[in-house]
Amino acid sequence: MISRLKIKNFKSLKEIEIYPKALNLLTGLNGMGKSSLIQMLLLLRQSNNNGSLQEKGLLLNGDLVKLGTGKDVFYQSAGENEEVQVEFQTTQKHNFHWHFKYAAESHILPLHNKSDYIQEGAEFSLFTNNFQYLNAEHISPLNLHEKSQLDVVEFKQIGKYGEFAAHYLSEFGLKDKVQYENLRHPKAKSDTLIHNVDAWLGEISPGTRIIVEDIISIDKVRLAYQFETKSGYTNEFKPINVGFGLSHILPILVTLLSATKDKIVLIENPESHIHPKGQSKIGELLFWAALNGIQLFVETHSDHILNGIRVAINRQNSDADKVGLFFFERDIHNDEHFSTIQVPQVDNNGRIDQWPEGFFDEWENNLLELA
Repeated sequence: MISRLKIKNFKSLKEIEIYPKALNLLTGLNGMGKSSLIQMLLLLRQSNNNGSLQEKGLLLNGDLVKLGTGKDVFYQSAGENEEVQVEFQTTQKHNFHWHFKYAAESHILPLHNKSDYIQEGAEFSLFTNNFQYLNAEHISPLNLHEKSQLDVVEFKQIGKYGEFAAHYLSEFGLKDKVQYENLRHPKAKSDTLIHNVDAWLGEISPGTRIIVEDIISIDKVRLAYQFETKSGYTNEFKPINVGFGLSHILPILVTLLSATKDKIVLIENPESHIHPKGQSKIGELLFWAALNGIQLFVETHSDHILNGIRVAINRQNSDADKVGLFFFERDIHNDEHFSTIQVPQVDNNGRIDQWPEGFFDEWENNLLELA
């Protein structure tokens, strides 16, 4: 896991340093720097996969993220002789750092300085297949889904949009079991991945059952849903006829229920298209996953996800120290545009010690307005 992360001169992150936990919620108003932190981690992975990180520099445009040129990512008030810097330490006490020079029109920020590229770096989850990123723009509902032998079968990835989640379930849904007992849903028909996906989907839409069929003749996977009734199940429904919510949450469930120890997972806006009750259940599931040594960075605007986490902590009255809350903001009265981060603390009762202005306080503000 990443135990310390420092970023300097990247977009609105003039200089920030945080100490991530197993589950990290990145919150704050729009445009405050939450996505920038996730993007830096993606740039490191992208540059490493491309082979440029250790010799050439930071690749700004690739499969994971496209940010433009140096002038688009360099902190606007930094001098041209300053550098984009990133450092992190792992729970195994391995330290890594990279310094990149300014290059206004280049798609690569040239490498100026770096830590020794030791074997521990090559084996760290950020740079291996023990990683998953889910972009905010998940795949839209589709009846037929693409397959990828390389991504799914070889690397056990589901794509940054979750586009291979159906293929993953067709390959491993009945073969793989949910490894961790606390992630197995009590209503699941077995401990297999697909039955637990069904059960957790039932928290979003009760009685849901997923159907996946590998259509070899056209090299695609068919996806459909059924819903439990008093006497059995309904006919199959196409994804386009059951709304965006189930299609949006499916890749998140597959990722969390199949994750193994030391996996790093980045998720943007898991709450999209999901009812508040379902958002709260997602929060609980994120917390349970984090207890298994999986590290999650979750960008969210949902107080329901936060409260789901708090409820899960309260129920067992422990492990609050596994959760990090990072509230991004900026001082509009300052001549410079840069992000600062406040770190509210949650205790084992699920209580939070401080509520900065803008930190999930709109519900209370609206109630006061209505009083």
